[in-house]
Amino acid sequence: MELKVFIVALGLLLGSLVAASSPAAGNGKESSQSGVGDHESAGHGNQSRRAFPVLSFDYEHVRLPFEISLWVLLASLMKLGFHLIPRISSIVPESCLLIVVGLLIGGLMKIVGEVPPILQSNIFFLYLLPPIILDAGYFLPIRPFTENLGTILMFAVVGTLWNSFFIGGLLYGVCQLEGVHLVHVDLLSCLLFGSIISAVDPVAVLAVFEEIHINELLHILVFGESLLNDAVTVVLYHLFEEYSSVGTITITDVFLGIVCFLVVSLGGIVVGAIYGILAAFTSRFTSHTRVIEPLFVFVYSYMAYLSAEVFHLSGIMALIACGAVMRPYVEANISHKSHTTTKYFLKMWSSVSDTLIFIFLGVSTVAGPHQWNWTFVIVTLILCLVARVLGVVGLTFVINKFRIVKLTTKDQFIVAYGGLRGAIAFSLAYLLDVTHFPMRNMFLTAIITVIFFTVFVQGMTIRPLVDLLAVKKKQETKRSINEEIHTQFLDHLLTGIEDICGHYGHHHWKDKLNRFNKKYVKKCLIAGERSKEPQLIAFYHKMEMKQAIELVESGGGAKLPSALPSTVSMQNIQPKKPPPDRALPQLSKAREEEIRKILRTNLQKTRMRLRSYNRHTLVADPYEDGWNDIIKRKKMIELEKKISQMNNYLTVPAPPPDSPTIARARLASDPQAWGMKTATESIPTIKVDLASPQSPESVNVVDELSKKEKKQSKEKDEEGGLTMKLPERKEKEGDEEPPKCLMRCLSDPGPAPEDEDEDQPFLP
Repeated sequence: MELKVFIVALGLLLGSLVAASSPAAGNGKESSQSGVGDHESAGHGNQSRRAFPVLSFDYEHVRLPFEISLWVLLASLMKLGFHLIPRISSIVPESCLLIVVGLLIGGLMKIVGEVPPILQSNIFFLYLLPPIILDAGYFLPIRPFTENLGTILMFAVVGTLWNSFFIGGLLYGVCQLEGVHLVHVDLLSCLLFGSIISAVDPVAVLAVFEEIHINELLHILVFGESLLNDAVTVVLYHLFEEYSSVGTITITDVFLGIVCFLVVSLGGIVVGAIYGILAAFTSRFTSHTRVIEPLFVFVYSYMAYLSAEVFHLSGIMALIACGAVMRPYVEANISHKSHTTTKYFLKMWSSVSDTLIFIFLGVSTVAGPHQWNWTFVIVTLILCLVARVLGVVGLTFVINKFRIVKLTTKDQFIVAYGGLRGAIAFSLAYLLDVTHFPMRNMFLTAIITVIFFTVFVQGMTIRPLVDLLAVKKKQETKRSINEEIHTQFLDHLLTGIEDICGHYGHHHWKDKLNRFNKKYVKKCLIAGERSKEPQLIAFYHKMEMKQAIELVESGGGAKLPSALPSTVSMQNIQPKKPPPDRALPQLSKAREEEIRKILRTNLQKTRMRLRSYNRHTLVADPYEDGWNDIIKRKKMIELEKKISQMNNYLTVPAPPPDSPTIARARLASDPQAWGMKTATESIPTIKVDLASPQSPESVNVVDELSKKEKKQSKEKDEEGGLTMKLPERKEKEGDEEPPKCLMRCLSDPGPAPEDEDEDQPFLP
C-alpha cells in the first residue's frame, strides 16, 4: 500500500511542481532579495533578531501526499466497516456502498465550500487500473480460460461490435426526431458514445461476481469478456475520435480500422509476453537476493502496461499476457516467502484501487458538470439492456452449435444480466475534448446514469436471482493429487483419441505446446533441477508445502502428535535425521537358489510379446487360464441341447441297409472267423468241419457281438445312462419276420428335422 501511495503521490507531485515552477522561482528570488535587504538593514541598523521558531505549521508543503493518505485510509476503513456489519454486506454489494460514501463525501465538501475532486483519466488509467488488471491476469485460471476462449472472443469482439453499432445507430435515429432537440448530434458522435458505453467493465464485474460466488464457467465468460473487449473499445474509441475531426470515412479507413484492431490486440499480447519472459528469466538468478524477488514481478508488469500505452496498444491485454506468462516460471524460481508477499501485495493493491475508484465515482458525480436530457438518458439505458440481451441470445445460438457443454437459458440470463458498466466508460468520456464534442457533459451524465443503474439495480438483484433460478455456484474445494492425476490422464487420453481420429483439436495443440515448453522453454527460464521436474511431481511438492505450512500454523508451533498420519512431509520445515542403516539378513547360495526355483515354478509366466489386434483373426489363446473349462462347458451345453431334442427322434425308422452287416464270430480254436449278421439279436451258430482231429464238442461258438453289447449296457446302467432297447418278441411259427428297426441311443440325435432353423446359433 505504501508503494502504491508513493507512486500516486510522486506522479501528482511532479505535475504540480512543473505547473508551479515559475511562481516558486519568483518567490525564491524575492525572498533572497528580501533576505539580502534584511541582512543589510540588520548590519546597518543593528535591528533585534527574531526568536527561533520551536513549532511551525506548513500544510501546503505536505498537502498532496497527506490528502492521498487520507483518501486511502478512508477507503480502507469503509471496506473494513462494511464487513463488520454482515446484514448490510449480504444485501447490498460493496461497490454500491462505496459509491454512496463517495456521494456523501462530495456533498459534504460542497456544503463546506470546498471543490470536490474529480476522477482524472490519467490517474485512473496510469495508477488505479493497472493493479486490478495485474491481479486478475496473474491469478487467471488458465485452464477454464483456454477451454472457453472461443466463446469469450465471440462475446468480447462480435458482441462489443454489435452493441456499439446497435446503440450508436439507434441513438442517432432518436436524436434526429423532432421535439428531442438533439438534431446537432451527428452519427460519428453517437457511434463514439456507443463504443464507450457498450464495453463491460472488469472492475465492476469483479466487485459483484466475487461476492455472489457464481460457478467458474459463468464467471470466466463474463470476466474474460470484460478483459478482452478492451482492444475493441480502444480501437473504436480512437477511430471514431479521429473520424469526427476528419468528417468523411472511406473504404480504406474501414480496412485500416480492421488492421488497427489486430495490431492493438496482438501487439498488446506480444508486449506483455516479452516482459513476462524477461521477468521469468530475471527471477532465475535471484536465489541469493530473495528480498527483491517480488519487486521484479511488479516492475516488469507495470513496464509492460506503460510500453503498450506508449504505442496506443491494449494495456489491459499486455498486463494479462505478462501475468499469465510469467507466473509458472516465476513461482518455480522464487522462494515461498516471496510468493506469499507477491500474492498478498497484489490483493491489497487491487483492493485499495477498486475501493478508491468507486468512491471517486460518487465524488465525481457530485462535482462534475452535468447536462440532463431525459430522452437521451432513458433511451440510452433501454438500448443498453436490449442490445445486451439480443447480443447474448443471438451469439449463444451460434456458439451452442460448436460447444459440447451447452449454455442453458439460465446461463444466458446471467451472462446478459452481468454486463455491468463502470469507471472505464466514465474515464474515456472524460477524456473527450469539448471543442470537438460539445455534448460531452450530456454523454457523461448518461454514462453515470447507466453505471449507477447497472451497479445498483443489477448488482443488488443478481444475488437473489441466482438463488431463485438455482444457478450452480462455485464449490470451494481444494485440489488433490487424485484429481490432478485423473485430469492429466484424461488430457492424454483425449489427445490420443484426436490423433487416432485425425482431428487436431485444442487437446492436440495443447500437448504440442506442453512438449515444446518442457523441451526448450523450461530449461531457459527455470533454474536448477526444477526445470526437469514433471508437472505432477511439481504439483505434489507445491501441495505438500502448503499442507505443511497450514499444519504448522494451526498447531501454533507445538509438536505434532505421534498418531498423526504421515501424509505431509515436513522436510522443508524441520530437517530429518537420516535413519540408521538396517542390516539385511544374509542368505546362503543354496537358500537363494531354492527361493528362485520356487518363484519360477509358482509365479505366472508373463508374455513378453504382445499380439496385434485384428477383429477378423481374433482367436482365443488356448494357453490362457480357464480355456479348458470354457471348452468343457461348451461341450456340456451342446450335449444338453441334443438331449432336449431327442423326443423328436424316438420313432424314426431305420433306413434299409445297402449291404449286409459283417459280424465277428470267434471260435475257441480259431481266433478269427467272420460271418453275416442278421437283423435279429441272436447270432447264428456256424458249424465248421475241423481239419484237426478234434471232437466237435470241443468247439465253442462265442456270440462276440451280444457279449460286447451286454457289457456296454451294463456299464451304461451303472453310470446312470439310458439305452433304448427293442422289445423282446417270441417268434411263433408262421409269424412274419419283424420289421427291421434301427437301434438308437439317446445320445444319437438322428437326422435333423426339416423345420429346424439353419441360422440358429451354435450355443444357446
